[in-house]
Amino acid sequence: MPNFVRVASVSDLKPGENKVVDVNGEQVALFNVDGEFFAINNTCAHRGGPLGEGFLEGDVVTCPWHGWRYNVKTGINAVMPNVKVQSYPVKIEGNDVLVSLEP
Repeated sequence: MPNFVRVASVSDLKPGENKVVDVNGEQVALFNVDGEFFAINNTCAHRGGPLGEGFLEGDVVTCPWHGWRYNVKTGINAVMPNVKVQSYPVKIEGNDVLVSLEP
């Protein structure tokens, strides 16, 4: 059973916003896509850029360093589907956003 960790309040991220959160020492990029929350590994597969600091458009984040793009729901690269960053389960309990590093 996944171990969920509280990382934010629902009110911390408006739709279209993202930020970097800590989940048991792991940097995770958290996104609000039209009121639904998603989490992926914060490290871009290209050169390690911080995806949680990238530009979110719809459900795709663009890495701020070199422009690599990932679907925040799946972690799959928007141009090269064989490239992927880890995506993590997210759940909402009340006003709390919880993320698990386990599938």
